Amino acid sequence: MLVQIRNLRKSYGNTKAVNDISFSFGKGEIFGFVGPNGAGKSTTMRVLAALEEPSSGDCLIDGISVIEYPDKAYRLVGYVPDSLPGHRDISVHEYLDFFARAYGIPGGRRRRVVEEIEEFTNLVGIREKHLNALSKGMKNRVSVARALVHDPPVLIMDEPASGLDPRARIELRELLKVLAAQGKAVLISSHILTELAEICTGAVFIERGKILRAGTLSQLLKRDVSIKTLLIRPLDRLEELKRYLLTQPKVEDVRVIDLSLEIDVDGDDDECCDLLADLVRGGFRIIEFRPRRADLEQIFMDVTKGDVQ
Repeated sequence: MLVQIRNLRKSYGNTKAVNDISFSFGKGEIFGFVGPNGAGKSTTMRVLAALEEPSSGDCLIDGISVIEYPDKAYRLVGYVPDSLPGHRDISVHEYLDFFARAYGIPGGRRRRVVEEIEEFTNLVGIREKHLNALSKGMKNRVSVARALVHDPPVLIMDEPASGLDPRARIELRELLKVLAAQGKAVLISSHILTELAEICTGAVFIERGKILRAGTLSQLLKRDVSIKTLLIRPLDRLEELKRYLLTQPKVEDVRVIDLSLEIDVDGDDDECCDLLADLVRGGFRIIEFRPRRADLEQIFMDVTKGDVQ
């Protein structure tokens, strides 16, 4: 894995902000970092970005310890904080050029790099505006551009969608997909779980500094019990279908959801296939018949208690 967090701990006095957590993710993956406020997300991200030292444990990027070699880590990570300060005396272009200089990108190449980043993040039209004159969405876009100036393989984003309007959120989501397609590994924290589910390949759930669940989306969304939840949408005869399903021995429960039925089936895929065949033979016209998977919001509510430190 490109990024490995191993037995990470971080304490502030008697408070354990991060309590022995471990997880990893690789190139081309977008991992959501999910948890209540005060769960330890920002602390973990700052340690991974070599901005804070842990109490113990380590973070490796491409095998390089960010604790032992922070200077190397700075070039491997692009960090997007939850807010960008508004400077009165610096424009967007000057701000990006400053960071390009800080990363040692030489003159002629630096101009090309900054211009390419401005175009990639759609900042060309506001490159001469001062940072303090920008909206929240524009500031977030500048923050992402600054994190990409040195073309790092890892991108760490702390609540980048907070306060954005719908268009800005969509643009950010599409940008992240492009970055993942380029092979970058992305760790992103957000409270907007429906949007995370659309772009993430995996997620880490954390509360009170401890990981509750972690893995790829297919692993997280897989039900651990024998009960399967199915969504059935008939063309007509909804109430008649509901009554029929309640007579079936493998059907545990039936719920009406708009013009569809959500049912719990005690059985495997074979039983589900047999049920569909029975419905068709019974003359019911079925438009949709599919498993209804749990989503990130359901997992979040199931595994967290809302505790803060």
